[in-house]
Amino acid sequence: MMIRWPLVFWLLFLAITILSIWLLSSIVLPFVAGMAIAYFLDPVCDRLERLGLSRMLSTWVVTILCSAALMVVLAIVLPAAVSQTVDLVERLPSMFERVRGAAEGILRRMDSQVADNLLNQARSALSGAFANMASLLTNAALGLLSGGAAVINILGLAFLTPVISFFLLRDWDRMIGRIDAWLPRPHAPTIRRLAAEVDEILAGWVRGVLIVCISLSIFYAVGLTLVGLPSGLVIGLLAGMLSFIPYLGAAIGFLLSVGLAVLQFDSWLAISAVAAIFFVGQAIEGNILTPKLVGDRIGLHPVIVIFAVLAGGALFGFVGVLLALPVAAAVGVLIRFALERYLQSRLYHGDGPDPSVP
Repeated sequence: MMIRWPLVFWLLFLAITILSIWLLSSIVLPFVAGMAIAYFLDPVCDRLERLGLSRMLSTWVVTILCSAALMVVLAIVLPAAVSQTVDLVERLPSMFERVRGAAEGILRRMDSQVADNLLNQARSALSGAFANMASLLTNAALGLLSGGAAVINILGLAFLTPVISFFLLRDWDRMIGRIDAWLPRPHAPTIRRLAAEVDEILAGWVRGVLIVCISLSIFYAVGLTLVGLPSGLVIGLLAGMLSFIPYLGAAIGFLLSVGLAVLQFDSWLAISAVAAIFFVGQAIEGNILTPKLVGDRIGLHPVIVIFAVLAGGALFGFVGVLLALPVAAAVGVLIRFALERYLQSRLYHGDGPDPSVP
């Protein structure tokens, strides 16, 4: 059988790319984040260029405006978020004690119905579970603060990402033109068409999901704060920003907020109000925001989106989470292209006449 060298070349290129990302996953995060920012802001620079500005001036204008907006948001949100996070960490031991006390009270009430040895085993397991949980949280916090890769990623995101995104944004059109010149000429039109489909799907999806996440973050944060939930701002922002993964953000926010509400509030009305915020948020997202802003842009089932994000995170960490949906969108386009070619091939129709033709 004859070897198809173009296929071998693309498979080898794909393998080298995946291996490089895996080997460099601890330092590549600022570059991936910078590329994502440049990709998202390139249409804004293109519009400014059409208004008569040079590419360099357009890049500076977009960078300064985005940096100013980010600093304003951080100045408003960050102090309260840090304060609530510190307060939550300080109150965690007392929360664990309350939960353990409640669980031990349940075990004492079961004393007359359960054998002594089973009750002692349950108490021992309960104490061990809380001790392990506290130890796990402490070690995780220490590892987050002292881990070399984590420190590098945090510093890289803070200082390298803006610089990398600026240079990529400045040279974006030039890089795209250079890559286009490298395409194999016989297949260039097909590659351009597929790339345009991926770009249309991904750009629309990113814009829609970003608006949805920001809207839900504001809704959850304001709602939980008005109800009076401690750390409501932090939990609301976390739940909203994780909403790019279907149902995950709402599920995490619901569990955290209701759990804190049960520990903090004595009134079932307040607890019910906290839960109602997430039910209303999910109703707004599922019936208004997502259908109008996102629709079916990425062309993938929500289960596949969840799998792609989790698989990317398991393989490459946070870099994999960032790359999961672009890769999923590209794979979806390639699969539809392959299916289209298959339906037009002799493999599908066979050597005889098409049976659908009378």
